[in-house]
Amino acid sequence: MLNVQIIDTGKSRSFPDLAEFGLLSDTNADILLIIGQDVHQALKAISNPNAYQLILLELGMECLGIHTGESLGDEGSHILGFARYKMGDDPATKLIELVKQPKSKAQSIETAKSFFASLELVVAVCADTPGRIVDRLIRPYLNSVLRRLDDGLATAADMDKTLKLGLGYPEGPLSMLQRSGLEHHAQVTEGLYQALGNPGFFPARRALVAKTIKSNQS
Repeated sequence: MLNVQIIDTGKSRSFPDLAEFGLLSDTNADILLIIGQDVHQALKAISNPNAYQLILLELGMECLGIHTGESLGDEGSHILGFARYKMGDDPATKLIELVKQPKSKAQSIETAKSFFASLELVVAVCADTPGRIVDRLIRPYLNSVLRRLDDGLATAADMDKTLKLGLGYPEGPLSMLQRSGLEHHAQVTEGLYQALGNPGFFPARRALVAKTIKSNQS
């Protein structure tokens, strides 16, 4: 496993339990891993970022450019973003979405892929865009399924059964949303709609209702 220095700012979605991977912080490492909810301030506090061969920033919904700056498509360095995919309340998956910028260093990307592979995680490299890969692809589809339920196309059970048998899905989309938390779907799609303006991301009615109910309970 590659040596890594870790700055944990708390409440990491990607690494809620560092002990799961046996990760220990090494102050002499060439890789700096910054995780948690306040990575921006942690990055700003580093006196010499160039002392590291690679800096990995955990991202939420935001773009990497918010932390590193942008320069008309010429941005990019040894600082990369990442997020371990997680669906609502479900445990985090094995998927790491590794975020690069147009001029990100090729060696930095390869080092990041090797680091995550050493943790037995699977890496997909993507551009610096809101939603990255999975949410950009799946959220409009999930909205559409929820809207067809409102339209009375079929019962939730029959829609899930059709998609499982017809497309080979291990679980129907409606049962997945219900189990993992419809309110989380509302939060993600609202953020994507605001960032991208695409009506396909506007949260479906049932997701907004679930978010309101959850808010009223807290």
